[in-house]
Amino acid sequence: MDSLPPSHQHPNHSSGRPSSRPSGRKGNIKVTREDWIKAAIELLITKGIDHVKILNIGKKLNVARSSFYGYFQDQNDLHNALLEEWHNRNTINLITEATTPCATITEAVLRVFRCAVNPTQFDIPLDFAIRDWARKSDNIASRIIASDKDRIAALTRMFEHYGFPPMESGTRARVIYFMQTGYNDAVIKEDMKNRLMLVPDYVRIFTGKDASQEELDAFTAYVVSVSA
Repeated sequence: MDSLPPSHQHPNHSSGRPSSRPSGRKGNIKVTREDWIKAAIELLITKGIDHVKILNIGKKLNVARSSFYGYFQDQNDLHNALLEEWHNRNTINLITEATTPCATITEAVLRVFRCAVNPTQFDIPLDFAIRDWARKSDNIASRIIASDKDRIAALTRMFEHYGFPPMESGTRARVIYFMQTGYNDAVIKEDMKNRLMLVPDYVRIFTGKDASQEELDAFTAYVVSVSA
């Protein structure tokens, strides 16, 4: 079943409260709503939406399927939770980075680059799992289209904020976004050291300006901190 149409509100995905019903799990460990979502996402990424079934997730968690209903109304409700998790992890994080105040456009673009190097800022496997799901569902495809528009709009506003004309801002936003999407899709195995060597050129190509050494050093330090 397709998920319900998206809401314009984006509540915190972790706000669901545990039910008083027994979890059905063997032993005394409590299975949370987040456990169900995490296991469902793992199945979505590794096997696709057709395998994201209550019974399959229950087996993965070693719980009775009845425990599912302590947190979700039905499978459609779980699907909506997955979409909300994806939205929060990827679209909201990218928009947040693109709209963070910076001193220069080069610093702003380097903040957006954080989404390319930090899986907690942008979950690439989850993004492509949702896109694969969209091939089977017009409803999900509409969510992808809306998300892409929101992401590109945020990048466009970023360029406009630093004085680029509207048309040029939109074009530069699309170049950054679709280049990164294509890079991710190509599954390029590239050493992070080599990627960092290319960052100054990427910034120059995307903005027409050179990042300062201070900005580049700050980005390198960020990469090191999230890679540790």
